[in-house]
Amino acid sequence: MPKQPFDLTTLARQAMLEYNLAADFSQEVMNELSQITSPAPSMPAFRDLRDKLWASIDNDDSLDLDQLTYAEKASENKAKVYVAVADVDALVKRGSAIDQHAACNTTSVYTPSIVFPMLPEKLSTNLTSLNQGQERRAIVVELLINEKGATDNFDIYPAVVRNQAKLTYNGVAAWLDGTGPALAAFSPLPELAEQLRLQDALAKKIKQYRYSQGSLSFKTIEMQPIIRDGQVVNLEEVVHNRAHKLIEFFMISANTAVTQFIRKRNLPTLRRVVRSPKNWGRIVEIAESFGEKLSSNPDSKALEAFLVKRRRESPQTFPDLSQVLIKLLGRGEYVVGLPGEVPIGHFDLALQDYAHTTAPNRRYPDLIMQRILKHLLLAQPAPYSIPELTDIARHCTEKETDAAKVERKLKKSAAAILLSSQIGREYDAIVTGAGEKGVWVRILQLPVEGKLVKGFAKLKVGDRLPVKLIHVDIPNGYIDFERK
Repeated sequence: MPKQPFDLTTLARQAMLEYNLAADFSQEVMNELSQITSPAPSMPAFRDLRDKLWASIDNDDSLDLDQLTYAEKASENKAKVYVAVADVDALVKRGSAIDQHAACNTTSVYTPSIVFPMLPEKLSTNLTSLNQGQERRAIVVELLINEKGATDNFDIYPAVVRNQAKLTYNGVAAWLDGTGPALAAFSPLPELAEQLRLQDALAKKIKQYRYSQGSLSFKTIEMQPIIRDGQVVNLEEVVHNRAHKLIEFFMISANTAVTQFIRKRNLPTLRRVVRSPKNWGRIVEIAESFGEKLSSNPDSKALEAFLVKRRRESPQTFPDLSQVLIKLLGRGEYVVGLPGEVPIGHFDLALQDYAHTTAPNRRYPDLIMQRILKHLLLAQPAPYSIPELTDIARHCTEKETDAAKVERKLKKSAAAILLSSQIGREYDAIVTGAGEKGVWVRILQLPVEGKLVKGFAKLKVGDRLPVKLIHVDIPNGYIDFERK
């Protein structure tokens, strides 16, 4: 393969600078890091849960392991789910140089060729990561799940844990689906197979309960560039399988429990919210175009019923409908939840009490919430005032948006690189967006979206048409088509 004209890592660094994100750790951070030589030691208040069959499930290449899961039967109709979250605060102290870097970016930034971690890898993939075979401090959320999938009760406490098996989404899902082999971890840990089946069954119950409450089941098409030797060789669609769902719904339950725990003790929380949609009228119009009627007042249960029907009747166009509706619902944001205040809530999840708490190696809001939680669990000083949390919420919202723009731009640049040799090629496409700013199409042969710059009159979302690739701009990630 001839050498490609742009280096994605160089483009990624330029994008980080463009959005005022730190691409490298300062010398002050590195000096401070050199003084941290071992994981945080246990404390008398910590429970010893090292004997439980903890396992991590994450991406194939993930090394920053934030959480472990375990489940057990509690009675004939109830079970307990345990989520162990890495005690990152134990080594990343507030106000330290490492903390200040994390507070600047507020998240790890994942681009096709390079990851810009929020914390130095010595911590995030080692000393604060829940690595296999290693004893680590953690905050454990213990959830009692009833037969409907709802949380009847919960407990939260510090503990010492040991990851018994580092598993992957793809491996676990393939085994659960019967399309893949038994996991290598089953050989030394034969009881792990039963453990995963129990976790999968409980996650299904939680998922069904959440959807019955109005949690929205969107499906979008996400592109993942495949890089080999620094070259873009392919684009693949990211498939969210049942193992992804297992972890997703366990984490939603744990996040809700932590938020409620703090709120009930009259402390402010750094919440993750999606407000009741201002564009609900447009959502109603879209439903009417499919012959469905929604109330004039925002109703997540009714919207979920509409989504279920559209997914069943038109699975090919459902991802594009999902994307339109997601944009209309608006982005999530961080806000301060004040004691005694009626929560804003998370419309997409149909939850009043929700915050990010389970990924403190990768997201700064999770580390903030962990510090607030440890103030309660270990009688530590209150870490943040309300004005400080308000500033943090605003900044985290801004930088999360910037990080998403960097990630999206680099994925588009990778797609532009791959298509740069295909100028003039014709594709089958579907319209994914049509409005004042233009018309966008997704080609069906690859998970790539671009702008239709010629022949876009009278098109609407969901229309199928042939297009020709006429131009790419790799640094900006622009891909342009014309109608054939």
